[in-house]
Amino acid sequence: MFHLTYEFKLKPTRAQIGIFEDWLEQCRRVYNYALCERKDWIKSRSCRINACSLHSEYIIPADTPRPTYFNQSERLTQAKKKYPELKKVSAQVLQETLKRLENAFMAMWEQKHGFPRFKKPGKMRSFAFSQLGVNPIQKGKIKFPKIGLLKFYQSREIPDSATVKQARIVKRASGWYVMLILQWDVSVPQPTPQGEALGIDVGLTNFIATSSGLTVKRPRFFVDAERKLKLLQQRVSRKRIGSNNWKKAQKKVAKLHEYVARCRKDWHSKLSHQICNNVGMVFVEDLNLVGLSRGMLGKHCLDAGFGQFFKILEQTCFKRGVYFQKVDSRKTSQICPSCGFETGKKELSQRTHVCSNCGYTTDRDVAAAQVVLQRGLAAVGHTVKMLAEGKFVGIPKMQESPSF
Repeated sequence: MFHLTYEFKLKPTRAQIGIFEDWLEQCRRVYNYALCERKDWIKSRSCRINACSLHSEYIIPADTPRPTYFNQSERLTQAKKKYPELKKVSAQVLQETLKRLENAFMAMWEQKHGFPRFKKPGKMRSFAFSQLGVNPIQKGKIKFPKIGLLKFYQSREIPDSATVKQARIVKRASGWYVMLILQWDVSVPQPTPQGEALGIDVGLTNFIATSSGLTVKRPRFFVDAERKLKLLQQRVSRKRIGSNNWKKAQKKVAKLHEYVARCRKDWHSKLSHQICNNVGMVFVEDLNLVGLSRGMLGKHCLDAGFGQFFKILEQTCFKRGVYFQKVDSRKTSQICPSCGFETGKKELSQRTHVCSNCGYTTDRDVAAAQVVLQRGLAAVGHTVKMLAEGKFVGIPKMQESPSF
């Protein structure tokens, strides 16, 4: 199976926008109620039997099963009898909301994410349909259950061979969007290591430095817009909370954030295509992005968007048949790429690599990218040789001739 996500902007009417807003609010209430059930059940099992908390006690019978996606979905029918407003919402949408909560708990247990939080009014911004009907897409229109036909800007053609498996309606500052997940019943082979290799080191002075000597300065998307953002947020703070002027000022802040995010994503996409030109293998560092975002330079690391860039680069490599792999990032700036001698830690102000063992001199970030290249080639079974001009080239390892 092969999946791709196509995104289009919707053209809903005022009545349809009212339906969207009502559905988002109902999904938020279902999400919060289900989360409250799970949270109370966990707290009732977290204290000792002989020493309950004096502040509050969660008394739930011992035979009560743990709330899960399946038993909470079964109780949706009873909830619709008690709360008639839930009947207006498609059953698929409510089930997908509960599945979203289940995924949040799975991410907490498996990926060490934080405990899921309650959604405040206006914070639920999307709902999904797990399946659509037969031929849901017409010319410039999409048919949704209980909503009907919705117009959208069809910026590109949808392949006839693809099947629409899922649809998600998203609310953003610039309008409403639909994300269609298309499926093909084909198996796409993964790219294999071949051709010229390229190592990439990322940083804050130079956004990327490649093993071939290319360096690209880091654009400061958020920092450049910070002055205007501060002005808009001051205007929000001077408005009465909940008033129409307050909502208009909030929308301007959201539009500026969306503009910054789009500029960053567009730049990452163009840079990833430039990297994939005339190469067959790309190796990057496997960084601890969460640790970087919590450090002293966390704001600048988040502004650079290393995680988004790696994800876009991996997708671009897959589309263009380029092999992509992450390698160990430890001590890449402390090892000489020429002789392998460990030079020790460098200060951030030291931008040139000078090896005390062999005398190899180059840019600090370029040297780190060359170390990344060496580790990547070693991981895929290639060897490395250094040319006179300082370029590193991957040489396929010679295989031994079979003995008969």
